Amino acid sequence: MSFLKWVSFVLIIHLLNPTLISCSSNGLSQIPSKFLTLAKRNDFFDWMVGIRRRIHENPELGYEEVETSKLVRAELEKMGVSFKYPVAVTGVVGYVGTGQAPFVALRADMDALPIQEMVEWEHKSKVPGKMHACGHDAHTTMLLGAAKLLKEHEEELQGTVILVFQPAEEGGGGAKKIVEAGVLENVSAIFGLHVTNQLALGQVSSREGPMLAGSGFFKAKISGKGGHAALPQHAIDPILAASNVIVSLQHLVSREADPLDSQVVTVAKFEGGGAFNVIPDSVTIGGTFRAFSTKSFLQLKKRIEQVITRQASVNMCNATVDFIEEEKPFFPPTVNDKDLHQFFKKVSGDMLGIENYVEMQPLMGSEDFSFYQQAIPGHFSFVGMQNKAHSPMANPHSPYFEVNEELLPYGASLHASMATRYLLELKALTLNKSYKKDEL
Repeated sequence: MSFLKWVSFVLIIHLLNPTLISCSSNGLSQIPSKFLTLAKRNDFFDWMVGIRRRIHENPELGYEEVETSKLVRAELEKMGVSFKYPVAVTGVVGYVGTGQAPFVALRADMDALPIQEMVEWEHKSKVPGKMHACGHDAHTTMLLGAAKLLKEHEEELQGTVILVFQPAEEGGGGAKKIVEAGVLENVSAIFGLHVTNQLALGQVSSREGPMLAGSGFFKAKISGKGGHAALPQHAIDPILAASNVIVSLQHLVSREADPLDSQVVTVAKFEGGGAFNVIPDSVTIGGTFRAFSTKSFLQLKKRIEQVITRQASVNMCNATVDFIEEEKPFFPPTVNDKDLHQFFKKVSGDMLGIENYVEMQPLMGSEDFSFYQQAIPGHFSFVGMQNKAHSPMANPHSPYFEVNEELLPYGASLHASMATRYLLELKALTLNKSYKKDEL
């Protein structure tokens, strides 16, 4: 009898006979370490590194992941994993297991960023102005690694694992399109991982409840009257108006928001003028806003529009505001399910030791993983990759961002462990309920 079959058998017997608890618990606790050992095999590790570097060399932006999804499909075909394509434009959804309920999902994002890579190495991005600067190449690789581990133990799975290779996380709301495609119907839970340089290799981090903020984007065109810079009295200066708008927007957080209710408004884009001595006709500004509650988020949205239009009017300019929801849909806050968080702590603790779990504080960053959590119970976490022997790694969205490839086995085995144990425990729980019902 194989290891996972033995664990499943013992778990079911335990639920029917509580006196076997120690044997059952020991069997379950061994699954993560077994998967980690398998993922650290030289041939397995080298395969994952090769996959990650191929993806890194050919970054593609949201909904343009044609070659990336082609690579994913090719690897799944080699494993004998069935899949659907296209889903949500360029997404791929794979299936491992019985093909029957219960269902659990694992997610990885595939898109890159419009950043010119500044890291000089053999596998630097070959596409000018595009780079995997947030680790999505590693995420895709780790989910492929999990697929391989799960396929090797497919006969032992007590249900079906759905593998979600998602496009367009970076503002495009690819998760929303995945949900709308209906591929997660009847799924009991979904798990997602993200690499981080803020944790050491072998550490993980997460929290129960609100974890990441909801986010939205805005852009505004402020129109005045152009003229000669030496004769400002004959012009209506949109640059001055936009400058006053930007200062006023900062008051929304510092003077209108509850200090205990974290919010952010950032103007990160300012375009206007093309000469040193010409006042332009118009200026375009753009930025993002974040909040942890829907109420605060909607209030910020309302006030951003009011401040921009009315402050522009004070300066005798006109302004239009666009929240570009079609292009960049609003992301809800990322909120981890309580029960799934406790489950994650158990699985990661069995793999890495509970001392390597780090309770994180809420962050104002955002994740479209939240769209899954609106539809079904979900859990999002971070996997560390900082090598203590090296200098601190650059943060995500930096042109100097790097991935420590030693983390790949950790992510792959954590994915596989969570899916396997979730199905085992859910199946056993169902059998236990059925047994008690028959007993009554």
